[in-house]
Amino acid sequence: MALTMNDMDRFQAFMPRLEAIAYRLLGSASDAEDAVQDTFLRWQAADVDRIEVPEAWLTKVLTNLCLNQLTSARARRETYVGQWLPEPLLAGDPMLGPADTVEQRESVSYAVLTLMERLSPNERVVYVLREAFDYPHRRIAEILDITETASQQLFHRAKKHVTDGKVRTEIDEAAARRIVEEFLTAATSGRTEPLVRLLTDDARAVGDGGGKVPARTKAFEGAVAVATFMRGLFKPGKAKRAIVGGSVEMYATTANGVPAAVAVVDGRVIGVMCLEVTVDGIAALRSQANPDKLQRATRQWAATDHGEPLLHAF
Repeated sequence: MALTMNDMDRFQAFMPRLEAIAYRLLGSASDAEDAVQDTFLRWQAADVDRIEVPEAWLTKVLTNLCLNQLTSARARRETYVGQWLPEPLLAGDPMLGPADTVEQRESVSYAVLTLMERLSPNERVVYVLREAFDYPHRRIAEILDITETASQQLFHRAKKHVTDGKVRTEIDEAAARRIVEEFLTAATSGRTEPLVRLLTDDARAVGDGGGKVPARTKAFEGAVAVATFMRGLFKPGKAKRAIVGGSVEMYATTANGVPAAVAVVDGRVIGVMCLEVTVDGIAALRSQANPDKLQRATRQWAATDHGEPLLHAF
């Protein structure tokens, strides 16, 4: 049955929310886009005049598609080269979705997206729909074909897994820029001491190269180890320029709502380092360098005004 223009408009109206849900569920912008496209194909094939609540129908279809992807993704990540990290979204990306409440902002943070990998597919669905989009448990239960009590239990379990005990700090854009500037100044000083002062004692640094670019398979742990690694990472060298294809410009911005250092070569984003800031300092540095997970970031970068680089790294 062919869709009318009104049917197309109705889907377009729900599309931003569907993309935001899918991204939180999958941790991948490209996979989220595919899931939303598949949802549209099912909308196109349905007798939409008989669908009483389009938003509920679309959310259920999308969620089931994402559940299938999450199940297969677990198998794929068992053979993934090195550490797996989510795909970062830069400031202003509409796929970040609603950010009116602390819960909504937290649900899309890089730290929480990483922690959500610990959850079962159903736990992840319940957590995202309840925490980020304030769906009542009755509606979540209908989407997953479970009882309302089961939905509540899944949410409490998920919340417990995602809460890692660290008290994170709410940061505006100006503060985020200052934090990144201070971090980059310390990282390029050639000494570990300035970096150690910025880090928590149990700080961690992890990178995702996806087997496409060099990245350590295990995280660096402890302030001294992280600082030593960062000092070496930002040390200038011709070999590094040859690997990345030119001179690297470093910018300060936010990604997934947290301070981020963005590395750019000739307009192409080659790395996004997200800084998890707590009341005690920088607790984690998560760096995405897999080029497959930076294509959307590069498009977003080209479409926004990002000012002058803070420095040329090497």
